[in-house]
Amino acid sequence: MTETRTPPSGTATVTVTVLGTGIMGAAMARNLARAGLSVTAWNRSREKAEPLAADGVRVADTPADAVRGAGIVLTMLRDGPATLDAMRAAAPALEPGTIWAQAGTVGLEGFDGLAVFAHEHGLTLVDAPVLGSKQPAEDGKLTVLAAGPEAAWKALEPVFAAIGSRTVRLGDDAASGTATRLKLVINSWVLAVTHGTAEALALAEGLGVDPAGFLDAVAGGPLDMGYLRAKAALLLGGDLTPSFTTATAEKDARLIVAAGQQAGVRMDVAAAGAERFRRATEQGHGEEDMAASYYASFDAV
Repeated sequence: MTETRTPPSGTATVTVTVLGTGIMGAAMARNLARAGLSVTAWNRSREKAEPLAADGVRVADTPADAVRGAGIVLTMLRDGPATLDAMRAAAPALEPGTIWAQAGTVGLEGFDGLAVFAHEHGLTLVDAPVLGSKQPAEDGKLTVLAAGPEAAWKALEPVFAAIGSRTVRLGDDAASGTATRLKLVINSWVLAVTHGTAEALALAEGLGVDPAGFLDAVAGGPLDMGYLRAKAALLLGGDLTPSFTTATAEKDARLIVAAGQQAGVRMDVAAAGAERFRRATEQGHGEEDMAASYYASFDAV
């Protein structure tokens, strides 16, 4: 059994390392620093991390440099392999008992590999994927799904409070991937609604139906929802600045399909959705918001 290192009282003394400063990770690092925590960040492409220096975040050149002396390491990288690569690079500077909050969406197989790494290096692993996209991340209003040992919670309270408005505790056993499993279930719903919105608007375009008429017809009823409105607004406004990119959504869809296969569950909608995201990416929409699934309904011009 490893001993969890709890930072001294007072959030200013809590040292947190963020590995991965993309859309989500950068916002999380910024909010951690604004909350008074000592924050170091690393990103494979250093230029994406450098703007954080203006917010008081120390930008490191390597994962090992980033985690040296940290009480808490938070990973927010693209997938399991990228996360494992970063942690392997950080390994020489990781101390046994360091708390590792794994916040990315890595899938079942990816998470299993991370749990093995944590065990081998004596780290205190907390399975902590987050719900939300760019704006909630920037506002510090993510929902944290977290499973991990009781000993880690006191140290993590100021971290989760800085990045989120709600933490859903899912038990003490991080290694079972309880939070990762729930995140995959939730993402399956999010991606299905995204494709549903995109296809409905594409069909409206094809049939010559005013999309405003569609939105007005469902307004206020059981078929209406805020997410439909948000994604429809992006498409109708022509601004697909990403809160969650199409390429990343394809990755998540394939993780959902793989999880279903492992559990003996056919995820036909998720599989078809992954192909839509792939086509949209091939058409040049990979770094746009995942609402660009819309374009997969049409042949590329």
